[in-house]
Amino acid sequence: MISAPTRTSTVTLADARTRYTAGRGYLAACTLGLPTIATTAAMRADTAAWARGEACASHYGAVVERVRAGYAELVGVTPDRVAIGSQTSVMAGTVAASIPDGAEVVLPIGDFSSMVFPFLAQAHRGVTVRQVELADLAASLTTNTWLVAFSLVQSATGTVADSVAIAAAARATGTFTLCDTTQATGWMPVDAAMFDATICHSYKWLGAPRGVAFFTVSQAFAAYLHPVNAGWYAGDDPWASCYGPAMTLASNARSFDVSPAWPAWVGAEPAIDLFRSLDLAEVRAHSVGLGHALSDGLGLPRLGQAIISWPDAGGRDLARLTTAGLTASGRAGRARVAFHLFNDEDDVALALAALRP
Repeated sequence: MISAPTRTSTVTLADARTRYTAGRGYLAACTLGLPTIATTAAMRADTAAWARGEACASHYGAVVERVRAGYAELVGVTPDRVAIGSQTSVMAGTVAASIPDGAEVVLPIGDFSSMVFPFLAQAHRGVTVRQVELADLAASLTTNTWLVAFSLVQSATGTVADSVAIAAAARATGTFTLCDTTQATGWMPVDAAMFDATICHSYKWLGAPRGVAFFTVSQAFAAYLHPVNAGWYAGDDPWASCYGPAMTLASNARSFDVSPAWPAWVGAEPAIDLFRSLDLAEVRAHSVGLGHALSDGLGLPRLGQAIISWPDAGGRDLARLTTAGLTASGRAGRARVAFHLFNDEDDVALALAALRP
């Protein structure tokens, strides 16, 4: 289990729950997070300012830097180790394009495609992708493995990877680590410093608008990566990098920046501010407790997860949840529900009533 980066929480779970206008029956944070009142207000204000002709590029740039710093604090690294972008696959693609010709990558079977396809796409260079069961990931690393890439929480099943064992095995074999924390950051503590690189798209558990993603990278690993998506925003001084012919990139993680979708970052700022002010161990205990309550009611094992899923190949259980007015999802032939800070025991009761008519 990952421990929380050291910081002082200033917002209680009870207070955080009052900052949402919805949540009852919404069991889909693993698909699309809910915005807080502050996020929707910020985006409305920004749209109004844009309509009045008052939008300002330098203002957006300042917002991005505040969000970068806030996210860095949330996951326990310094801002110079955080690059910004909009999509998981693009960030994973930067790492994939930097893998040496003929090198080996180890992935868990069934991981989300944005953490799989970028590596499979390197086959033309002789890059070998070996996929193993998640539980076997640590034991599968060898001195020939250049990179192990995995999601901290599996999208389809909610399974939490044994990141401590994987990181230890990677150190022992000289393997680099890339961890996707998209399905983890927001409901559980995440320490990005454990890994050579991490990726997080914040539109799920962090409740930010889609299009706000983060890439953390250690200085040592960054030396092996090529900024294949370099554009003006990756420049040492972005406002001096708008035109060629010379390229002077930032000397830190910003060299991997992708130009931000500005309005999305306006909405992300209050979202990130909220979660970096919470005790994420408390959020985890709350979410997992609800997951255990549902598991008990369905006769499923307690697995310490905020995402609960079970076989539902025909979609019958998902249809029951939907018919009852609940928002859930289906993935890989499984029904899937998620419990977050805006859910409570009543949501568990509603789900059980729908599933046990």
